[in-house]
Formats: sequence, C-alpha cells, structure tokens
Amino acid sequence: MKRYYPLALAALVLAGCEVVPPAPTERIDVIDRGETRRDVPQESRQDEPEPPPRAAREVAFPEAEYARLEKQGSAAISGRLTLSGRPVPNAGISVAPITSYSAEAAEKALAGIAVEPADPRAREYTHTTRTDGNGHFQVSRLPSGDFYVSGAGPDPQSGKPRVVIHQISLGKGQHREVELSR
Repeated sequence: MKRYYPLALAALVLAGCEVVPPAPTERIDVIDRGETRRDVPQESRQDEPEPPPRAAREVAFPEAEYARLEKQGSAAISGRLTLSGRPVPNAGISVAPITSYSAEAAEKALAGIAVEPADPRAREYTHTTRTDGNGHFQVSRLPSGDFYVSGAGPDPQSGKPRVVIHQISLGKGQHREVELSR
C-alpha cells in the first residue's frame, strides 16, 4: 500500500491544480510533503502527532469549463523523474489539465497544505502512469492543451516524499520530452 502513496498524492494534487494563469515559459515547482507512517500499527503511533486535516475546498467544480476539455487525444509526453540527481523507479506520474478549479489547490499545495481530494469529475481528465526502473515514463493519448505533469516519490537523500510539478502545453499529435527533477 505504501508504494501507491506517491501516485495517489500526485493524482490528488494534479486533478485540478493551477498556479494563477500559466506563464508563457515552462515552470517547475517542488512541493515537499511530510512523511506519514502507514506501515506502523495505530497502537504503536500513540506518541506521534496526528497528520493535519485536509483543508476544505472553497471553489466549486466548474462543470462548464471541464465540459469544453477533451479527455483523450493524440499527443504524448515522455521523460524522466530524478530526485537529488538519482532516477526514481516505480514512482507515480500524473498529467492533468490546468483549469480555474485547480488554482486554489495549487496555491495550498505549494504552501504545503493538503486539500480535500478533487471532484471525481476532475479526476476523469487526469492521466497516470509509473516510472520504470530508471525513472523513465511515457503518457500517451493526451488531448491538446495546457497540463501539469507531476512526479512523486521519496527523495533518495532525505527519504521524505517529494512532488515535482511541471507546466507544459501540447498541440494535437505533439510529443514532448519532460525532465522532472529536483
């Protein structure tokens, strides 16, 4: 179960994340997450502080905005996830459209605050995969548009979970290379 935590974290963050309007140049943001201990029985964690509750979403799901988006297309993204200069094997990768719904979640995520999971309708537009043993990944059948590409995994130096978010624009049938690194 623990190995799926980074993928779930990335998918929740990306299912609707935007940091104000996207800049014309590509941007990389790194989010550090506190470590959770799901592998230790609850009775053994009595002295450990409870994780902070997730912040409630204040922005309603924008049905009309998502209705204009395509769920699939002919574009593709491939690349590599590295943390502290080392490839991250079996890490979760998510590709989600940049929307107005995501602004609140992104601002809080970049501030280190976890928000409630995105509306299931937003998650229908998120594409996920995992890296191979050398940190390489590929996501295909993407529609054209602006996206967040996110990779998540444990930092090899600190062991703490890290999320790297990269903004990218895709045209119809376009293939882009993305280096997710920190």
